[in-house]
Amino acid sequence: MSTPLEQWVESVARLTRPAKITWCDGSEDEAARMQEQLIREGQTVRLNDKTYPNCYLHRSDPTDVARTEKVTFICTRERENAGPTNNWMAPAEARQTLSRLFDGSMKDRTMYVVPYILGPAASPQSRIGVEVTDSAYVVASMKIMSRMGKVALDRLGSSSDFVPGMHSLGDLNPDRRYIAHFPEEKLIWSIGSGYGGNALLGKKCFALRIASWMAREQGWMAEHMLILGLESPGGKVTYMAAAFPSACGKTNLAMMVSALENEGYRVWTIGDDIAWLQVGADGYLHAINPEAGFFGVAPGTNEKTNPNVMSAIRRNSIFTNTAMTSRQEPWWEGMDSIPPTDMLDWQGRQWDSSKGPAAQANSRYTVPAVQSSSISPRWEDPGGVPISAFIFGGRRARLAPLVYEANNWQHGVYVAATMASETTAAITGAVGVTRRDPMAMLPFCGYNMADYFGHWLEMGRNIPHPPKIFHVNWFRKGDDGKFLWPGYGENVRVLKWMLERIEGKAAATETPIGVVPTPDALTLDGLDVTRKTMLELLSVDPAAWIKEHEDVGRFFQEFGDRLPDELRDEHRRLGERLQSVPAGSK
Repeated sequence: MSTPLEQWVESVARLTRPAKITWCDGSEDEAARMQEQLIREGQTVRLNDKTYPNCYLHRSDPTDVARTEKVTFICTRERENAGPTNNWMAPAEARQTLSRLFDGSMKDRTMYVVPYILGPAASPQSRIGVEVTDSAYVVASMKIMSRMGKVALDRLGSSSDFVPGMHSLGDLNPDRRYIAHFPEEKLIWSIGSGYGGNALLGKKCFALRIASWMAREQGWMAEHMLILGLESPGGKVTYMAAAFPSACGKTNLAMMVSALENEGYRVWTIGDDIAWLQVGADGYLHAINPEAGFFGVAPGTNEKTNPNVMSAIRRNSIFTNTAMTSRQEPWWEGMDSIPPTDMLDWQGRQWDSSKGPAAQANSRYTVPAVQSSSISPRWEDPGGVPISAFIFGGRRARLAPLVYEANNWQHGVYVAATMASETTAAITGAVGVTRRDPMAMLPFCGYNMADYFGHWLEMGRNIPHPPKIFHVNWFRKGDDGKFLWPGYGENVRVLKWMLERIEGKAAATETPIGVVPTPDALTLDGLDVTRKTMLELLSVDPAAWIKEHEDVGRFFQEFGDRLPDELRDEHRRLGERLQSVPAGSK
């Protein structure tokens, strides 16, 4: 009698018609075979084995270099369940459209069966997925990003409790590219892309879009959040989770080298991208990192922004679409100040600086998490780590103060639901365009975001010891257009204030938007930031916030009657607080 997994694999094979089926065991020998296969295929090269041992550079198709949101669909029976912020397709239509593309798509190729665990192997919070793929790059990457192979099959046994994901490169034609999620069936279909989040189905597809649906059904949370531990003098570690849109320093915060390390404050990394949280027996939310590796953006990463990851990627790593020096080492813009003169660009051509960047703007590194010197001793704790604070933030040049604390859980959900970030010219060609990205989940929530807000509010009623909720803005600028706050390792000073707020010790001032530190509440010893600058960093301009309040009102209108009444109430109360401030006040 075949197992449910075997039956599903057989059904996929009948549709895709591979020349061969290989069940992946997750061994080191298998990983080596995958890399050799990639080298034979011609899109992957081995890097300098002396300086980057067991590292490889993979070059994807030039049309396939990023997540493709416009062809990413949530396929629910009712359109309203997908909500206004997701692309929707009826399940029957999606199956019909994609089945035609999958039909024979693996002919003359090997179909790899990739069982994997999201989360620590021994954790009851972990879940199992199985991806079938015709991409050796996916297999090699999933080996780093998950607990893959025999360990997953042993845990699954003959159970049907797994999330199936069917992936094929197809012909890589962007016009025949689809990433479809069927949350009601806990199913993922992806075709036409070999890139990261489109092809590594355990990442955004399962760990966020499908898992967020599962979490609402089962009473837990799947969030686009880093997890860190802040160790204070004496050795106590307080755990925090944080959500930021892209280009806001998420990975850098997760792996920060603390500027206050000499005073006994150290940052430990649990995860840099995704958190799964459920209420523990102690009444706190406990978080696990479902991933086993880091899949980070390379450009801008250097010894100043993230020294921990720079040392971690020097072995056992896969680089995607970076440039390569004549020494066969990876290189990208922002890695160091002077680019090497003799270099191949991300497409393998001799680099000509007049024709654009050497590395693709979304080039990546994939590295085992355990290789980071900042990795926490508890990063694979089966029970997860207890979360004392949620941190949200965006890139706001003028509006948001450096840090503020929400008044309570409900107000904190409002703060997170209205989170926004301003775009940069490098990303969109237009500077300062404000984009709402609630909880940094806009592209990743597997259902209607109004219902997602409701789930957050419901969770708050069920957590005996809910985390405090904070908002940060590392990117506030002065009149000269320069950043007021130095950022990077200095951000630990803000985390320290949060820790002191959790402990009931830090001084703060009430404002219409929440509680901000008093000018003397942050530890600024050794930092060249004047009192005048701190006052500007912590100021709240009611007139600017009234405009923000109006914009949030328009955003909320997208959700119609589905928006929870609690958020409407918080919006009204904020408006009343702003209107009550005397004109000209800051």
